[in-house]
Amino acid sequence: MEEKVILVDSQDKPIGLMDKMEAHERAFLHRAFSVFVFNSKGEMLLQRRALDKYHSGGLWTNTCCSHPRDGETVEQAGLRRMQEEMGFVTDLNYGFYFIYHAPLDHGLTEHELDHVLTGHSDETPKINTDEVCDWKYISIADLQRDIAQNPENYTAWFRIIMEDYGDKIYQAAGINNTHLA
Repeated sequence: MEEKVILVDSQDKPIGLMDKMEAHERAFLHRAFSVFVFNSKGEMLLQRRALDKYHSGGLWTNTCCSHPRDGETVEQAGLRRMQEEMGFVTDLNYGFYFIYHAPLDHGLTEHELDHVLTGHSDETPKINTDEVCDWKYISIADLQRDIAQNPENYTAWFRIIMEDYGDKIYQAAGINNTHLA
């Protein structure tokens, strides 16, 4: 089945549907979401994308991210993809959205209006190996150091999010400064 994404304007108003691959080939702005789950220690749950994903295979990224389906809210989509990719769900809270544009491998481009959702869980993921090949909880300080030292190990959108919006994510998730050191 051909997967569609929701094309939007800069105010998140839907303007049509397009095949997901075509939207990434033509760099059309479309709706997306990124989930950030933190455990009780304030560590972020990361996933390593499956090696054979259509782009960014084998790279580390946030807990879960994808595109809502037509008629689906970003919160519903976040819960659906958490179950499909990580094998569990948790309450998700809406944070904010932002727009970014990033070139990817295989001639693709991400141009997304990305809604940020945060949640809390100490759950052990039961990963779907078609989507995810590894996972870990990591402290914010260790994550920031590793991204600075090894940016090539992380997805383009995750690096952008962490550099430009990391503080907003921690605030939305209720992560205080004691977890950042």
